[in-house]
Order: sequence, then structure tokens, then C-alpha cells
Amino acid sequence: MEKHFIFIIFALTIISCNSPKSATKDYNFETVFEKSNGKETATYQEVVRFYTLLDEAFSTISTQEIGLTDSGKPLHLIIYNPEAEIDFKKIKEKKQVILINNGIHPGEPDGIDATMMLMRDYAQDSIALPQNTVIAAIAVYNVGGSLNRNSTSRVNQNGPMEYGFRGNGQNYDLNRDFIKADSRNALAFYEIFHLLQPDVFIGTHVSNGADYQYTLTHLFTQHNKLGGKLGEYLQEKFMVRLKDSLARHGWETTPYVSVFNQDPANGFPQFLDSPRYSSGYTTLWNCLGMMIETHMLKPYKDRVSSTYDFLEQTIALADKEAQVISRLREVSSAQYLQLDKYPLNFQPDSMKFSRIEFKGYEAETKISELTGLPHLTYNRKKPYTKEINYYNHFSPRDSVLIPEAYIIPQAWWKVVDLMKRNKIEMHALDKDTLLEVGVYKIETYKTFSMPYEGHYPHYDTKVSLSNKKIFFRKGDYIIPTHQPGIRYIIETLEPISQDSFFNWNFFDAILQQKEHFSPYVFEEVAAQFLKENPEIEEQFLRKKSLDDDFSKNWYAQLSWIYQKTPHYEKEHLRYPIYKLK
Repeated sequence: MEKHFIFIIFALTIISCNSPKSATKDYNFETVFEKSNGKETATYQEVVRFYTLLDEAFSTISTQEIGLTDSGKPLHLIIYNPEAEIDFKKIKEKKQVILINNGIHPGEPDGIDATMMLMRDYAQDSIALPQNTVIAAIAVYNVGGSLNRNSTSRVNQNGPMEYGFRGNGQNYDLNRDFIKADSRNALAFYEIFHLLQPDVFIGTHVSNGADYQYTLTHLFTQHNKLGGKLGEYLQEKFMVRLKDSLARHGWETTPYVSVFNQDPANGFPQFLDSPRYSSGYTTLWNCLGMMIETHMLKPYKDRVSSTYDFLEQTIALADKEAQVISRLREVSSAQYLQLDKYPLNFQPDSMKFSRIEFKGYEAETKISELTGLPHLTYNRKKPYTKEINYYNHFSPRDSVLIPEAYIIPQAWWKVVDLMKRNKIEMHALDKDTLLEVGVYKIETYKTFSMPYEGHYPHYDTKVSLSNKKIFFRKGDYIIPTHQPGIRYIIETLEPISQDSFFNWNFFDAILQQKEHFSPYVFEEVAAQFLKENPEIEEQFLRKKSLDDDFSKNWYAQLSWIYQKTPHYEKEHLRYPIYKLK
């Protein structure tokens, strides 16, 4: 592990094996992290400068500016390819692609420093090189947060001395933004992701919800949600082999400890990475997703070193099994195109779990001198190793029938725009058309009482489905489901999906009634309507007899009748995305 901290100065005039681009300068590629003996992390400007020089020095390294972030600066995509090819259409014909995303939370900069050293070491041919893989890395994803540098916001974190801030330029947590895409960063990520079409995605993070012995924990995308043979491979083979490889390199690992202020010795569930998260988003394209989660209480030098080794060993394993991964991804993609029903809203199965060895510290409850109340603490003088329950089996709570296509009226242009940015195939109607379609009505939903990432999201959404003839206009969009983006289409457009556009407030305008009745004149209209519709009158009388509150509320009674009349607006609570069978 100390190999990463050796002072490295070299003259490109004597290096020939890696096709240097320039032989006129001497470059010092010792990182800020190494110079400080593992106490500091590079600033955004230092990161960009480092990769610019690396690009100048080696033909195997390419630095590209892609998109724009909320900070006004672009994302920097760093590519390592021994063949010096940067056309990803050509690359994908011969090799797999691994995408690393660093600095989504710049207060967790471990991956930023580790990737700088890794790319340098690949370029210098000082470590084993992948033969079947091109490596791409977003140098710093949250540029705005990286520029907002401080030394206090990560309370209790054990280094580095200074770091960036979690919120981006708009103060969004970017690891909750991959579906709603409120940030320019997310839009730039779409551009990168669909350009590269990666086979494996790795995000680098730091976390703390408990104290334990591990420096390095891992968060693989939930295997049941990933689905099929690909999910089984990730859980039963790839993860096991990677864990063994890391152990041989001195890093014992455990799954991400998904607890907060609780004792992990009691067991804990696997983290569910829904599509709002980066690895949940990449799952929608059947990409193997994983997160590095180092432990913030461990020294920064050790955290970066473990992150480096995780990246190196993951790349080595994926490179060795490139053909297997490619085949399983193809099988998985084909599988979703053959389904009649799509599973949604996965949740842990409390009756199914794995037994794993866990190395922790004894949890103790003490009376706080500050508050006078009990608080949880961990005794590092009492380490333990024991088997615990790990709840890593999930099952879908819901499922939906997959239509042949969805129809999106052009008025909902924000949704159309996100579909286009995610390379979803669609075509516009060339004339006004009357079609029989499936129509959802929003029956019930709950809403967060506090703001969350710029929204008041909905949850526990319930809908009813009926067939109706709807008039569509020229220019409205037909989105067939038989295409590579089928999972993205369904998870965003089905309103009951946890991270649907509906639950992220894209359609809140339909929840507000726009026209109303005037009670002083509607009374007579209501009476006449019931007289002309005896079956509705019977329903009305039954409801009055069974619902005491309703029988005492004259406005509720008139409103109930109003909603049965032709005067009630059809747009209220009618979900404006339609299913074409």
C-alpha cells in the first residue's frame, strides 16, 4: 500500500513504452495527497491541472470537457485506453467500459485522490494493465461543492485537512438527482453515460452510521432489483471474488453498514439504491453498479489507499470477466424486452437473510453528561467478530403491465426533454388522432411534509386504470417500450414507482382542481342531476346513511355530486401519460 505514496519524478525523454505526447518537459506527477503524506486532498484546480499534464504526457490518457455544471464549469472526463482510441462507438466494438464517478459529495474526496494516482500508474505502466477494458473517470462531479472548500462541515471525519461541501452550486445533493435532474450536473452525466454506455459503474463515497473495524465497505446495487442472471452473478460471483481479492491485498470488507444510531450487531438490511441514486440510475440500463463506502472515522491515508485498491482490483476482475459481463448484460436486456409485467418498489424480505461475519465494536448505552439522557457509543477496547443477519433479499411490492407504448402529450415538454436526453426512442404523431388508451386516475397519495432536495415528493401513490378514447394532437409523442431504455421508461412514467416523475412532482398541476361550483346556484343543478340519474342518487343516499361525517357536511355532499356530473373537469387527477396496448 505504501507504493502509492512514493515521490515520483520522471523525465519523459527516457520513457518510450507508453508513447509520450511530449518529450520536451519533465513532469512531476506526485499528487497533493502524496506530498502531504496522506493528509490533504487536491483542490479542483489542482485536479484539472494534474489531468491536463497527464494528457500532455501520455497518448493513453485523454481529458475531455463535457457538458456544463451548475457552477458554470464543465465536467472533466478522463479516459485511459492503451490503444489511445477515444471514439466510444469503436471502443465498444472491442472492449468493455468502466465508468468511475468521483466527488459527487466533495467532502468525501477519497476517490478523487485515488483515481488521480490510479490513472497515473496506468499511464506509467507501473501496475498491471487491463487488456479488455477502457477506463473512464469523472474527475470531480460536484464542481460547485468542490469549490466551496472548508474544514468543518464533515464533523468527526478523520481528514483530510480541507475538503469540499456536500451541496452543489444550487445546494442539491447530487446523489439524489439522477431522475429529477434539477441540476446541470445530472444533464451532463446523461451525456457522458450514454456516450460511454458503461458495463460497470463505480461511485466513490465516505460514510458513517456506526463504528466498526473496517476501513472499507461496499455497496453493490441490490441484486434482486438488478434482476435475473446478471443480479445473481453480481451477488454470488463478482462480489465474492472481489471481496477475496481485497482480502489478499490487506483489506477486509463488509457490506455498507445501513444503520444510523443503532447497533449493527443486531443485523442490518442491504441499502436499496433506487433510481434517484447513481448506481440505481445505471441499473436501469443493466449496468453493474457499485459504491465504495470508506469509513470516515478511519485515517484519510488509509481510506484513499483502500479506495485505490478497490478500484484497481475491481477493474482487474471485470477485465478478466469482460466476456461474461457482456453476455449477461445482453441476456438481461433481452429479458426485460420479453416481460409482460414489470416489478416495482422493492423492499427487504424479513424472512430471508444471509449470515455474514461482522467485525465491530461493542455498543454501549451511557448517560450523556451533556443532555442527561441515554446515548449510544462504541467501545473500541472491545472489538468483536460475530455472525449477524444481513437482509439482502428483496422482493417487489408492486408490478405493472407493460404496454406496447406510452403517449406523452407535447405539453409536458420537461418530461419529453428528459426522455430525449436519455436517448429514449420516440416519434411524434403526424396528425391529430383519436386513440383508445389506458388512463390512470390518481386515487390517493401521500406527500412529504418537509422539503426534500427541492421538492415535496409523493409516496404511497395509488391509481386506478380504465380504457378511454382520448384525442391526441399532431406532435404528441409515442414512446415504444421495446427498446434499450425500457426500464427507464417504466420506472419514470408509471406513477406508483418510487422515483416516478409523478412522485417527484412533475405533474402536480393535475392535482389541483381548476374549476369549481357556486353552492348557491349548484343546489338546483345537483338535485336535477340526481333526479335524472337514479343509480347515482342511490349511491348518494347510501353514502349519507353510512358516513356520518358526510351526512353532516353539506359542501362535501354537493362536491361529491359535482364530481359525478359532466361539469367536473376531466383533467383533475387524470394522469396525463397514457398507455397504448
